[in-house]
Amino acid sequence: MTDPTPRTVTLALDNVTVRFGGLLALNDVSFRVHEQEIVGLIGPNGAGKTTAFNVACGFQKPTSGSVAFPKMGRGALKPSQLAKAGVARTLQGVGLFGQLTILENVMAGAQSRPGGSVVSSALGLPSGLRLQRAVRVEAMHELERLGIAKFAGALPGAVPYGIAKKVSIARALMTRPQLLMLDEPASGLDENELADFSRLIAELRSSTSVLLVEHNMDFVMQLVDYLVVLNFGQVIAMGSPSEISTNPDVLAAYLGIDE
Repeated sequence: MTDPTPRTVTLALDNVTVRFGGLLALNDVSFRVHEQEIVGLIGPNGAGKTTAFNVACGFQKPTSGSVAFPKMGRGALKPSQLAKAGVARTLQGVGLFGQLTILENVMAGAQSRPGGSVVSSALGLPSGLRLQRAVRVEAMHELERLGIAKFAGALPGAVPYGIAKKVSIARALMTRPQLLMLDEPASGLDENELADFSRLIAELRSSTSVLLVEHNMDFVMQLVDYLVVLNFGQVIAMGSPSEISTNPDVLAAYLGIDE
C-alpha cells in the first residue's frame, strides 16, 4: 500500500547534463531523494554514476540543469559547504587520519558543523574545553552505536578494513547530516561485514536520508527503497528493487540479459 503522506525532498537533480569536451557524461538526468529514504544509484561501468554523485556533492559543476537540497533550503553546494548544510559524504575508501586514534577521527567530524571549531580548546579556554569534552562523549556514543567502541584508542592502520569503514560513517554522522551520501560502501567487505553494514545503513533511515553509489547488486537490492539506473549517462529506469529487477532495459544494459 502506498503511503499517502507526502515526503519532503532532501536532494533534487533536475535535467542535469555534464559534458567533458566532446564527451556527454550525463544527459538530462533527474531524480529525487526523499527524507527517511535510501536511494541507490546504479549502472554498468561508465554509466555516469560517479559523475552524478559528484554533481550532487558539488565536486562537478553541471553544464546545464540544477541541484537543490529543498529540505535544507539550499541550492547547489560547494564541497566546503556540505557539512554545514546538513550533507555528509564518505569516500570509496575510508579516508581516515592515520596519526589520529579512532576516537579522534570520529571527533574530527564535529569540526564542520556550526559551533564545531575547537580552536578555543586548543588555546585552553574553558568554553573550548567543555566543547571538546562534549564532542568526545558524542563520538564515543557513535562508536558504541556502531559496535566498535573497543577500538577507540587504536590507530586506523591497526583495525580491520570493515571496522575502518564503520569509523568513516561514524565520523560522517558526527556532522548530524540530513543527507548521507555513500560512495561504494560495500567495496572491500566480506559477506559477514556486508550483512552488518546493510543493517547499519538501514537503521540510519530513521534519522537521515541516504544516497549510495554501489556495484554490489545483492547488497543494493536488499537495502534500498528506490533505485535510479543509469546507462551511457542517461536514466533508463527508476523504481523499487522488485521493479528494477524485472525491467528489460536494466537486464539488457546492466546485467547483460537481452530479452
